[in-house]
Amino acid sequence: MGIGELSGLLGARHISFSPNLGFSSVAIDSRAVKEGALFFALAGSSHDGHKFVQAAFNSGARCAVVDSSKLESFDLINTAQKAGKDLIVVGDTKKGLQDAARVYLEKFPSLKKVGITGSSGKTTTKEITAAIISCEKNTVMNKGNLNSETGLPLSVFEVRACHEVGVFELGMNRPNEILEIAEVLKPNAALITNIGSAHIEYFGSKDKIVNEKKCIFKFLKDGDIALIPENDEYADEMAQGVTGKVKFYAQNNFKEFEGARSLGLEGTEIVWAGEKVHFALPGKHSLDDAIAAIAIAKEIPVSDNAIIRGLESVKPLFGRLEILNGKRATVVRDCYNANPESAAKSVEFCDSLEWPGRKVYVIADMLELGDSSVLEHERLGFHLSVSSAKKVFLFGNEIKAAVRCIEDNGKPFFYSDDINELTAAIDGYVKKGDIVLLKGSRGCALERLSEMLTGVGDVC
Repeated sequence: MGIGELSGLLGARHISFSPNLGFSSVAIDSRAVKEGALFFALAGSSHDGHKFVQAAFNSGARCAVVDSSKLESFDLINTAQKAGKDLIVVGDTKKGLQDAARVYLEKFPSLKKVGITGSSGKTTTKEITAAIISCEKNTVMNKGNLNSETGLPLSVFEVRACHEVGVFELGMNRPNEILEIAEVLKPNAALITNIGSAHIEYFGSKDKIVNEKKCIFKFLKDGDIALIPENDEYADEMAQGVTGKVKFYAQNNFKEFEGARSLGLEGTEIVWAGEKVHFALPGKHSLDDAIAAIAIAKEIPVSDNAIIRGLESVKPLFGRLEILNGKRATVVRDCYNANPESAAKSVEFCDSLEWPGRKVYVIADMLELGDSSVLEHERLGFHLSVSSAKKVFLFGNEIKAAVRCIEDNGKPFFYSDDINELTAAIDGYVKKGDIVLLKGSRGCALERLSEMLTGVGDVC
């Protein structure tokens, strides 16, 4: 797509000091700019991208998309002229990024677009889905968790003419975010993994979270498909008012699914279409993610062979129920993020393990719970107090609400809001043969304990 063409599609002002060429990539960080890139100058809470337009040009950006209100204050026309580069001038660069991604994606009408959201499990579901579908179709997906108001649009620019299917997750941490990025993607198949308490600080109630999450269905057309977890308590609410076909998914909805058996830390053995499949991700909630991915794959569709090969190819992601087999202890590193539902599932999984040594649970704050924080941490405290952990280590400010319940039930525990104190206490307690669960929100960065616990360097 040419820069002039994009400007026209956006209805934007194009200030050109170069030949009308196309762009080869898109960036919002001047340090990530590659030769021929289109740079969007976004104004963030701590940095304004308009300060880095010159740096982007120096790194090879062919054009910068800028805010009309910033042209004079940052002397952007003069900057572009001296560099021999272009500007696209819009009213709001974040919306400009989303609009540009939308019109870019419209250039690929044959692409089957899949959208995935939910309170937990969406990244894992996306990875499993892409692993299955890519066995038979040329597939593109968002890298890592680039699923936000800026991450999703950036991911869209990875689409090329060779791609047959695009698998994208949509995240949110504020009202209307799912609506904004669903309008960019306009999926043909959209799935919700579950409704939980993640980000309830920004929404106030699960009912409001339901309304936000189901915005992923907003742009479905007749013939498109909405996939909803049959056993979720909000399943009926999610299905209300959906345009397109609604399907509820669950294990028993697939005649090919003939059962599953936990292999503990080794994952799960799934029997699909008469064949035993080793699925490496452990835990019941990982199996739920696999069922969600299969529900999507069946709609593409792909063969049973693709489902089998895809499931067998999946490997754990960083911080999502990773198993680290160390010289000192075995670590269940599930600390990429945490909410009440995922924390309970992590404890439940570790409780279910048959383990010859001691079980040690290191639990940090569940963030972004707002007014529900105290109650939810108290509930987690109860789960921990009756768990099979020999000792519980608590870290953070919000998790302090769990202390009384654990203390009242006589479970040995240690609490600190200082990472150095926590590290020293755990270092003095953990011994060879222990299994240690690390669970907490991303902001707590419990992965810092990995090397000490395993006795192996560079595990992060």
